[in-house]
Amino acid sequence: MNGADTAWIIVATALVLFMTLPGLALFYGGLVRARNVLSVFMQCFSIACLMSVLWLVAGYSIAFGDGNGFWGGLGKMFLSGVTADSLSGTLPEVLFFAFQMTFAIITPALIVGAYVERIGYAFLMLFSALWMLIVYAPVTHWIWGGGLLSGGEGALFAEPVKDFAGGIVVHETAGLAALVVAYFLGARRNKNVPPHNPGFVMIGASMLWVGWFGFNGGSQLAADGGAAMALTVTHISAATASLTWALWEKIKHGQASMVGMVTGTIAGLASITPASGYVSPVEALLIGAIAGVLCQEACKVVKGFMKIDDTLDVFAVHGVGGIFGIIMIAVLGHGSFAAQFGGLLVVGVYTVVVTVVLVKATALIFPIRVSAEDEVNGLDLSSHGERGYDLAS
Repeated sequence: MNGADTAWIIVATALVLFMTLPGLALFYGGLVRARNVLSVFMQCFSIACLMSVLWLVAGYSIAFGDGNGFWGGLGKMFLSGVTADSLSGTLPEVLFFAFQMTFAIITPALIVGAYVERIGYAFLMLFSALWMLIVYAPVTHWIWGGGLLSGGEGALFAEPVKDFAGGIVVHETAGLAALVVAYFLGARRNKNVPPHNPGFVMIGASMLWVGWFGFNGGSQLAADGGAAMALTVTHISAATASLTWALWEKIKHGQASMVGMVTGTIAGLASITPASGYVSPVEALLIGAIAGVLCQEACKVVKGFMKIDDTLDVFAVHGVGGIFGIIMIAVLGHGSFAAQFGGLLVVGVYTVVVTVVLVKATALIFPIRVSAEDEVNGLDLSSHGERGYDLAS
């Protein structure tokens, strides 16, 4: 065990959890109507709790157990055989478990943005549980757990798919799942309501930005120069994408919005995530500059051309950003084109097919959508019996 590595990953674990609670919750919560803000908080908090338990029960074992190329098996259920003295590289294995658990929390939580303001709470909980175990955990094993996409003998490609911190594992899977759920759920009844609290959006985005240092810097799994470089390029990409998003918005609409600018921040963060362990600061500048425009245009494609009401643009920002970052690894000469594109295709097809099956199966047990009356009145009261704001006081 290395004490410095262990101390850094303890901090990184806290930072990645901070991304979901409260970062993502505030970011998403500020973007919805005031009558739905608590429902978004509840969804993010509930997913964080449920994924934590499921990661202990079976998720970690499926992702990082000693199984086969497809999955890790169930040999490490409930952390069987793992003690405080067990090691994973230079880290206590229980710390590696906790760090990876925070990734398993935020990935299904990202999907929340696609279905806010109209999803059934029971459906959300069951679907999220099944999706993490059947989609996220196996894909994690394929790329990070020595599975099908990790290169070498028995893998699908001779070269490994390079995904430093989750362009495929986190962002592609969550983005595509968001599209599928939003497609089956249908559009909101009122799609033209502005964010009720842009301040929440900015605060949440800022927390995500800070937390992302743990997300990408921690993925080095060591306290060394690689972690420092990953942190630095992450910041440069986020800052640059914020500026290019705002500039492109100003060119197109005559004004640069605060909500737009911080959405550009998230686009830059998602895009640099898979490449953060491989690229230089100048390359990060390029990735961020393109991401701010690319992801903004992707929002129009999803809602305009595809006619899918992905409410908070999960696919356009996270999905497109993560896919773009994976491709840029090859474009910039840090990975194999065959492996990078092949990994995107294999994971993309698997994610879409299995997510469709899970949506259909879960909808047989719980209604996917709340009633029209509940949607109009807001989910805070109808689903949880609370209000985000007491305007009478």
